[in-house]
Amino acid sequence: MKKLKLAIAASLAIMTQAQPVHSQNQGNVNPFYQEYTTVHKTVPFSLVRNEHYMPAIERGIKLHNDEIDAIVNNPSAPTFENTIVALERSGTDLNRVLNTFYPLLSADSDDELMEISLEVSKKLSAHSTGISLNQGLWKRIKEVYENKDSYKLLPEDSMLLTTTYDSFARNGANLQGEERERYSTLVSRLSELTTRFGQNVLKELNTYEIWLNADDLSGLPESSVEAASAAAKAKGREGEYLFTLQQPVYTAFLKYSKRPDLREKFYRLYNSRNTKGEYSNMQLMADIADTRRQIANLFGHDTYADYALEKTMAENKENVNSLLDQLAKAYIPAQQKEFAELTAFAKKKEGREVVLQPWDYSYYANLLKEEKFGYNEEELRPYFELNNVIDGVFGLATKLYGLTFTKNDAIEVYHADVNAYDVTDKDGSFLGVIYTDFFPRESKRPGAWMTAFREESIDADGKATRPHVTIVMNFTKPTPTKPSLLTPYEVSTFLHEFGHALHGLMASTVYSSLSGTNVYRDFVELPSQFNENYLKQKEFLDGFARHYQTGASIPAELVNKIVETSQFGAGYACLRQLSFGMTDMAWHTTTEPVKDPAKFETEAMARVNMFPVVDGCLFSPQFSHIFAGGYAAGYYSYKWAEVLDADAFEVFRQNGLFNREKADSFRENVLSRGGTEHPMTLYKRFRGQEPTIDALLRRDGILPQSLPSVKN
Repeated sequence: MKKLKLAIAASLAIMTQAQPVHSQNQGNVNPFYQEYTTVHKTVPFSLVRNEHYMPAIERGIKLHNDEIDAIVNNPSAPTFENTIVALERSGTDLNRVLNTFYPLLSADSDDELMEISLEVSKKLSAHSTGISLNQGLWKRIKEVYENKDSYKLLPEDSMLLTTTYDSFARNGANLQGEERERYSTLVSRLSELTTRFGQNVLKELNTYEIWLNADDLSGLPESSVEAASAAAKAKGREGEYLFTLQQPVYTAFLKYSKRPDLREKFYRLYNSRNTKGEYSNMQLMADIADTRRQIANLFGHDTYADYALEKTMAENKENVNSLLDQLAKAYIPAQQKEFAELTAFAKKKEGREVVLQPWDYSYYANLLKEEKFGYNEEELRPYFELNNVIDGVFGLATKLYGLTFTKNDAIEVYHADVNAYDVTDKDGSFLGVIYTDFFPRESKRPGAWMTAFREESIDADGKATRPHVTIVMNFTKPTPTKPSLLTPYEVSTFLHEFGHALHGLMASTVYSSLSGTNVYRDFVELPSQFNENYLKQKEFLDGFARHYQTGASIPAELVNKIVETSQFGAGYACLRQLSFGMTDMAWHTTTEPVKDPAKFETEAMARVNMFPVVDGCLFSPQFSHIFAGGYAAGYYSYKWAEVLDADAFEVFRQNGLFNREKADSFRENVLSRGGTEHPMTLYKRFRGQEPTIDALLRRDGILPQSLPSVKN
């Protein structure tokens, strides 16, 4: 997930994947030059053309600079209102265009928009650096901060002042002379490097076409075969089968194909992406990590992790490494037991000794799960037809918070696959807009995320600006003969991103920079991962999981199998995530340039690596989260949030899955408050205690399941 703010250091975390708006020319008026007059003032996508972005951004930068100059040159003494609030409210025209440009850069892009993004990246880097190093502005901010006790500020005002001061201080305001110039150069370079990294990932992914014939399809589910046949037919090669490396295609192939040679081929292609050739990221990732290290050095830190973790729940790299270490110690024995069982199963299945390779795990694990539990995820697809799942996921918010979702065709969308919904609160008041974008396309980067075209805020007159959020995924598209049928994993992904959306939609803060998902990075995944817990709850599934052909409710035995198998492979799943977190921490705790990225990654993952090293295959060159997104020295936050979400969900396990009183408390203390207070303060107010890892270990079967007394 990626938030789009014109924060002072926006250039340090600029989104780098892309997508364009395909629309008809409806005149030469730039739609970004004025406030929208559409339904709910949503983006008028039909009017937007690629050629509008750069002029609107340049105009927005000029207007923003004028606003900054007005703050700096204000003859009145600096106050919270005329300096801090004035800065917070500035940049409206620039934000209007950026809050469309960046979401579409990821969700509906083309080569032209990607090229534009390189120029945008440079301009925004220079603009944000210019603001952060503006000594006149910094002097006023510093004076307000040093006299904060005299203002008697409300908690949210106090947090805005603190975050504004910290943002400037952490982005060079105190630097002088050559150090200031060097900082500006490094930030500009980092912006360009991260943009190119993300674009390389998307561009190379779209180059892969793997053509197979009917003899190569053994074991593949009907849905995969139909999709491959339709893709080939669209290319004019009816009777053949076209596979790509898009995530749903790749994942299904490794899980179901009976051809180990083809599984290996797919694995090697997928995991050697961006390691060589035109779209290689090998040097880029080393340069990105080293540029970040140099920035951290300017602020007196030995490593980038030291710098980045100051403003997180974890606070420092020692606490992060402690969490990763605790989890590794707890889960390694479970993973070893799992692999011993899986190896014995594979040997029995093949009638020979088997050394598990990474392209074998999903295949044999799926077969073992089916044998042990009589469970095959493909059995569940017919019960997870996308429209029914939409009803179920939206319905969860209705049961917990009283929200209502109504499709609104009067709201313009940026692609035919996208739908827009009005969201109303339990009292009938308008809460916001949510866009849903579910299917893969060449103009869209892989993965799943939530972002916003507009964030919530309340102006000085008490008038609320309600948010417009979007959730983007890459589910298998419907075919002419079959609707989109999801796996349990994809339903979980939907629940996850919807949790982020609720964080944005239910925001109730004065300032947009503290609204919704604008929270510490290791807190932002709590609402999303909290939602995922419901997939394992029969009471939730019974409400929407119906066979797409017969309308029959999902059988109790299948629901029970989802619950029974939820701990299957927990050791593997945890160590896989830990390997990513440890790799991230390795890249961002290095004190010198990385000379050999392949060796570096292998050593970083060694403690939790579960397979023999595959020559030529690396994860880092595609690791957009840390090299092109906002998770540098922050990937650990997914496991950190798992600790939080497991601990939080025990309140509902104890008091009822849809307990409105507890849901209202979660909304009031977590979802609505954004970054207005320290996240641990908010969490403890909801939970009544600090979290421990015990609930997570119980959920994953590492510790015996029990229901501890809940203090809330």
